[in-house]
Amino acid sequence: MMVLPEFNHAKVLVVGDVMLDRYWFGDVNRISPEAPVPVLKVNRVDERPGGAANVARNIAALGAQATLLSVVGDDEAGACLEKLLGEHSNLTALLHRDASISTIIKLRAIARHQQLLRIDFETPPSHEVLYAALEDYRTQLPLADIVILSDYGKGGLAHIAQMIQMAKNAGKPVLVDPKGNDYARYAGATLLTPNRSEFFQVAGSWCDEAELNCKAQVLRTELQLEALLVTRSEDGMSLFMADKVLHVPTHTREVFDVSGAGDTVIATLAVMLASGAELPDAMRIANRAAGIVVGKLGTAVVSREEIVKDMGEEGGGKREG
Repeated sequence: MMVLPEFNHAKVLVVGDVMLDRYWFGDVNRISPEAPVPVLKVNRVDERPGGAANVARNIAALGAQATLLSVVGDDEAGACLEKLLGEHSNLTALLHRDASISTIIKLRAIARHQQLLRIDFETPPSHEVLYAALEDYRTQLPLADIVILSDYGKGGLAHIAQMIQMAKNAGKPVLVDPKGNDYARYAGATLLTPNRSEFFQVAGSWCDEAELNCKAQVLRTELQLEALLVTRSEDGMSLFMADKVLHVPTHTREVFDVSGAGDTVIATLAVMLASGAELPDAMRIANRAAGIVVGKLGTAVVSREEIVKDMGEEGGGKREG
């Protein structure tokens, strides 16, 4: 019988690329006379923390203590992101301002729940600001129970190999949400959480479960990871450890938007582990959290209460076994 642990004492340090997710909601009633494109008449604007900021927001929503370390531009979007993060009393945002860059923005135009267009604004941070952030990481590391390195490939984790080593030296588990095809820089992490397409990019295709297992264990061994978690969309999640492989089917009731689902997964894993749970149990709860969040629009969060309710509904009021 599994009992969901209390999360309020868990302390998670999140480092990575942050961004501001902007949504323009409206209606399309005509095609532009200037080009064959729809004209969106905007009637509502929404702004939410994205990237590593969404990971931190998910941790806070679960009731744990989150500290976010990242870099933003010295601009309106950076100020907006800082304000949004300040709405969470259990989230401390240490955002270094870099006047030489613009804060990353992902702007989405949406009509009738359908995304029409996404526009990205991004500039990699300067080396000077990244070194300052690394010093903050050195200071914050002893205060955390666990570390998340959220890599969106935007340049904020230029020192990720050093950060992993520092965490290992401090005896802190480090979870990495990877990006790109250079996984060598994640060597020594406790756990990597690639999605299916990200894993395919590194390991290549597979014909069956046996070949997938083999490729995953080879990668886990090469990178000296304690575990590798591959999220597989409608095929659930697979956890590869030295002594066992565990698979859980997807827990989605209705898919509305998969944006930020990976953020929810790694946030829930970290909070569970920091609260004393074993990795297999942490995976099962992260799978539930992912199933809840994809039923929401855009980068969203899941609360501990939602997970408890979901467990109760499936078990007819009983605890999950």
